[in-house]
Amino acid sequence: MAVRRNIQYINKDFTELRASLINYARTYFPTTYNDFSPASPGMMFMEMASYVGDIMSFYLDNQIQETYLQYARQTNNLYELAYMFGYKPNVTQVATVDIDFYQQVPSLGSPGSQSPDFNYALFVPANTTVTAESPYNTTFLVEDPIDFSVSSSGDPTEVTVYQVTGGNNVQYFLLKKTRKAISSTINTTTFTFGAPQQFATVEISSPNIVGILDIVDSDGNIWYEVDYLAQDTVFDSIKNTNVNDPNLSQYQGDTPYLLQLKGVQRRFTTRFLNSTTLQLQFGAGTSADTDEEILPNPDNVGLGLPFEKDKLTTAFSPSNFVFTKTYGIAPSNTTLTVRYLTGGGVGANVPANTIATISSTVRFLNTNLNATTANNIFNSLVTNNPAAADGGGDGDTTEEIRQNSSANFATQLRNVTQDDYLVRALSLPAKYGVISKAYIEPTKAQSVASGAAASILDLYVLSFDISNKLRTASVALKQNLSTYLSQYRMVNDSINIKDAFIINIGVNFDIIVLPNYNSNEVLTRCIVALQDFFSIDKWQINEPIVLRDLYILLDDIEGVQTVKTITI
Repeated sequence: MAVRRNIQYINKDFTELRASLINYARTYFPTTYNDFSPASPGMMFMEMASYVGDIMSFYLDNQIQETYLQYARQTNNLYELAYMFGYKPNVTQVATVDIDFYQQVPSLGSPGSQSPDFNYALFVPANTTVTAESPYNTTFLVEDPIDFSVSSSGDPTEVTVYQVTGGNNVQYFLLKKTRKAISSTINTTTFTFGAPQQFATVEISSPNIVGILDIVDSDGNIWYEVDYLAQDTVFDSIKNTNVNDPNLSQYQGDTPYLLQLKGVQRRFTTRFLNSTTLQLQFGAGTSADTDEEILPNPDNVGLGLPFEKDKLTTAFSPSNFVFTKTYGIAPSNTTLTVRYLTGGGVGANVPANTIATISSTVRFLNTNLNATTANNIFNSLVTNNPAAADGGGDGDTTEEIRQNSSANFATQLRNVTQDDYLVRALSLPAKYGVISKAYIEPTKAQSVASGAAASILDLYVLSFDISNKLRTASVALKQNLSTYLSQYRMVNDSINIKDAFIINIGVNFDIIVLPNYNSNEVLTRCIVALQDFFSIDKWQINEPIVLRDLYILLDDIEGVQTVKTITI
C-alpha cells in the first residue's frame, strides 16, 4: 500500500523550500536522520535541492510573467506581444518639417499684363533628399513630387514678383511650393532567392530603422508592404487624367490623384525583432498558383460552382471577394533590391533656416527651351525651412509599448465612434483632395426617402478652392474619400457622404463709443475682432453662433462703452 505524504506545493524560494525539506525529514524520518546542523552532509543535499527548486521557480515565474503585456520586461517578448495586439512598435521617432522650395521663371507678355512662363517650371521627383547645413548635417526626405506648373487648393503654387527692370517691366517671377519632409536617409540592400520557400524571411540590421521605402525584384516587379499576408489589396493612386478616368478628369484641379484599391500577389509584411533588427516575411505561393476571384451573383456563388459545393457556407466580405490560400507569392530565382529608411532621434530637430542643400535629379517637363535661360532657371532652385524641425526622438519605451498596444487592440484601426470617422476623413492625403470641414451625425428619420433604407451615418464635407474659400467637394474627391473610408469602417456601418451647405452671413451691430475716442478707430477694431472671431479656420460644420459671445467680444474692445444690439 502506498504511503501518503503531506507535501507542500506553495513553497517557492530557497528559504521556504529548505524549511519544508527539514520539516519533511523530521516528520517522516525522525530516527533515520536527525543531524540538521549547517555542516552536516544531509543539510548539504537539502540545500542543493532547495537551490535547484528556487532556480526552477524563478524561471517558471519569469516565463509566466513574460506572457502578459503589462508585466513583460524583455524587449523581444514585448515586441512579440505588441504585434499580437496589432501594434507596430517604433524604434525611432522621425522629425518633421515644412520645407519651402523656390524657383524663378521668366515672364510672358507686355508690361502691365505679364504672367509667369510656366514652360520653365521645374519638376522635383518623389523621394528627394535635402540636407541641413553643418554642424547638423541631417538628411530629410520629401516623399511627394513637386510640380511647379500645377496649382490647386490642396497644392497651391505661390507666385510673386522677383525682379523688375525698366520701371514696370517684370523680368522674373518667383514660384514657391511647400512640402512635408521627414528626417530619413535612404539605404539600399539586396537579397537573393533561389527555389521558393514558404513564408521566407530576411532580416535588416541597422540602428534607427524607420521602415521600408520600396522593394523591386530583378524583373522590375514591385513588392507591396501589407499589414498581414492575408491582406491582398492595397491603396493605389493614379493621376487624374482624361485617359485614366474621362468622367472625373474635370476635377483634376482639386483632386490631382484618384485613390483605388489594387489586388496584389507580390506582398510582404515587416516586424521588428528588436530595436535594431527588422524582419521581412513573404508569402507561400508561386507565380504558377492561381487565385480564384469570386463575384457575388447567382452564377458563381453557391450551387453555381459545381466544382466546389461548399461555397454555400463561405463567409464573403462585402468589400473583397478575392480568396487565396497562398498568402501571396514567395520570391524565387530573383534578387530583391530593398530600399529602407533610417534616421530620427533628438538630433534631427534642426533649427529654422538650416535646410538648404538639395540632392535630386531635377528636370524640366517641357523641351525646346532657351538653353541659357533654362540653365539660369535650373540654378535658381533653392530650399529653406522657415520653422524648426520637431518630433524627433527615441523609440517607444517599455511603458509606451504597453499603453499603445492596449489602445490599438481596442480599435484595430477601425472607425468605432463618430469622432473616428471625422479624424479619418480629415486625414485623407492632400494629393487625393482636401477635406477642409467635416461633420457626421446619425441619419434623421425625416431625411430618408419613402421605401429607402436609412443609412446609419451621414458625413457632411466641404473643401477649399484655390483662394482658400469653402466650396462643395467634387465628385472625384468624394469618391476618393469613400474608397479611403471603406478600409476602416465597421462592417455594419453605412456612410452616406453629403455636401454641407455654405451660408454667407453678415453681422450688424450697434455700439456706443466712450467719450474722447475716435469712432472710426473703435469701429475698425470691432470689425477686425469680428473677422478674427469668424475666421473659417476656427469654425466647424453645424457649430452654433452664440450671440452672448459676440456681446462679450465687442464689449472688451477698447473704446466701446455699450453694445446695444447685434444681429446676424
